[in-house]
Amino acid sequence: MPPLPPRPPLRLPAAPPAKRVADLLGATILLALLAVPLAALCALLYAVPRAGVFVRETRAGLAGRPFRTWRFRTEGGGRVGAALDRYALDGLPQLLNVLRGEMSLVGPRPLARAEHPERLLVRPGMTGLWQVSARSDLPWEEMDLLDRHYVENHWLGMDLAILAQTPRAALRTGGLASGLGAAAEPAPGPVRKDEPQRVA
Repeated sequence: MPPLPPRPPLRLPAAPPAKRVADLLGATILLALLAVPLAALCALLYAVPRAGVFVRETRAGLAGRPFRTWRFRTEGGGRVGAALDRYALDGLPQLLNVLRGEMSLVGPRPLARAEHPERLLVRPGMTGLWQVSARSDLPWEEMDLLDRHYVENHWLGMDLAILAQTPRAALRTGGLASGLGAAAEPAPGPVRKDEPQRVA
């Protein structure tokens, strides 16, 4: 009886990176803890005439793939919208983007245009180095340097440190620098911006 051919080595599926595991765990826990408050906020915003609840905006994600972010509509949302904007809580619905793998809890801010190739190497984040900076009025150049520093040097310990600083930064006067998941961009010339879509 001829010998049986050797079996090919068993290939186990590659384990997801630790950062992605942390994103999934963090987003799932936060959504579970915040489910009731988020539902209440949706109801309050829905009750404001002509305000709407969510805004969807197109952003460039990992490898330049476009995706649409979620955020609460704070414009015209009365006191609720003003409070969300003040404490940079309008980006909390982006936890859904994190679960979908379009964003990370920590990363460079999502931009509408994919013209900065170095930042496309990682997923954009809900918070990051520049959001927890002691200054909320950083010029674009310094924000960009902080984002690039994160892309080149990020690791799980840095992410955890940034996450730990985020609540304190949000409680500072004026909240986080431009808010969770904010997408401040330079304006060197006339640029067509995507029109946010109102979602009731």
